[in-house]
Amino acid sequence: MALAMPPAFRSMNHHRPSGPGGSKDWPKRIGVAGLLHESNTFVRRLTNRQHFADTSLDIGPDLIRRWRGTHHELGGFLDGAEMFDFEPVPLLAAVAMPSGPLEAATFDGLVDQIVEAIGNAGRLDGILLALHGATVAEHDHDADGQIVSRVRERVGPDLPVVMTLDLHANISDRMIAGTTATVVYRTTPHVDQRDRGREAAGIIARTVRGQVHPVQALERLPMIMAVTEHDTSREPAASLMAEVEQLIGQPGILSASVGYGFAWADVAELGTSVVVVADADARLARQAAGRLAGRIWARRDQFVGHLPSVADAVRQAAGCDRQPVVISDVGDNVGAGAPGDSTILFRQILDDGLDNSLVVLFDPDAVARCVAAGVRSQVDLEVGARTDERHGRPVHIKGRVCTISDGCFTEPQARHGGRTHNNQGLSVVLETDWPRRGHTVVLTSLRMAPLSLHQILSLGIDPAQKKCIIVKAVVAPRAAYGQVAARFIMADTLGATSMNLAS
Repeated sequence: MALAMPPAFRSMNHHRPSGPGGSKDWPKRIGVAGLLHESNTFVRRLTNRQHFADTSLDIGPDLIRRWRGTHHELGGFLDGAEMFDFEPVPLLAAVAMPSGPLEAATFDGLVDQIVEAIGNAGRLDGILLALHGATVAEHDHDADGQIVSRVRERVGPDLPVVMTLDLHANISDRMIAGTTATVVYRTTPHVDQRDRGREAAGIIARTVRGQVHPVQALERLPMIMAVTEHDTSREPAASLMAEVEQLIGQPGILSASVGYGFAWADVAELGTSVVVVADADARLARQAAGRLAGRIWARRDQFVGHLPSVADAVRQAAGCDRQPVVISDVGDNVGAGAPGDSTILFRQILDDGLDNSLVVLFDPDAVARCVAAGVRSQVDLEVGARTDERHGRPVHIKGRVCTISDGCFTEPQARHGGRTHNNQGLSVVLETDWPRRGHTVVLTSLRMAPLSLHQILSLGIDPAQKKCIIVKAVVAPRAAYGQVAARFIMADTLGATSMNLAS
């Protein structure tokens, strides 16, 4: 490569034959499967099958019923079936809220079910596979690579398999070796998931008809992009996304992607990577991937984040003359596996005397106590910080139980995560009168990332009336809260997703 690269760079090139090709008379049958989980290896609680059931675990036709028309890549696969005239064969789709690694039995069981479903599906001309790219099982750190390997072993070496990945993927050699083409989200917040599903569907449709012959190349860089710099509507990520889209427009290039990486998975594959898919030209794919990787490496210093302290973030919010100010609790990012019960920011707000804030905390025990007390009851209890000592101490509050909800809500727009139907479990809204009136505390019995404004609108809360809103995420809420937020501030909190990777 023209630019000097460290020896840790690794490059791979793989070619899978296109499988059934030509203008056959039979309708093409494409299997659709997905297993998506962002696994934080610094979170103690393992993820089990019930955690998937709490979000979505759909087998066979249930997959189509849940995901058709959604803004997820699985919805894009199903759109693509109509756009590109193939029959989608639903296999299994499992999605769980980010948390700790998957239990071995849970992971093996889900993969076994996917492989079994493939075997029972009859003739398949290809597979569309929605994975995350940062899934870790307790017995296999490259869980996505294991899924791909099992699928490839079942379908043989020639059947086309096109994979989609989250932008925060740690992409391994096994993942690329076992697939025909790879498509990664291009935006953060992830509002393009449906489009990437359609893109993958287009690639596999042309592949199974012999119109294209994908080959792909992987370049991995020894760097971690700070998640605070992943907003693709702003620099430096905006220019990087533009470069990717420009590359896709070049002759012979079928797709190009950057995996920004997931910093809280302590695995060998951790880091930034580039995948380029070319049409029957391995050299073109390899050279294009190398050039893009070189440009990212040359700009690596731009992807190092710097955040205000907790005290400074709250001070900035207090000084803002417009509302609401949305403060990101970076160390308790539920969308990256954190517990969602940190009280660090909320306690700082209480200590500083800033009133009229809104915070959502995962606390099933406190929910149960409030439900037992009933609506309009006064309660005196401690909330939050139940998981471990890294996320603060429980906060003592007195308040009135204003709302009890089943916690289900719908998001009709394209938002980070792509899900339409959401469930944060039995939930309670408290209005506090200690230490001062005006704080709104939402307690949930299932963890939920702040990816939709309807998470709080469905509870009867008007976010525009709040001075400050604490969100347990980083960039992802910008799509949801952008319509109401006067300002976004990120706070350098400790926790399972701390920006201070040395911690």
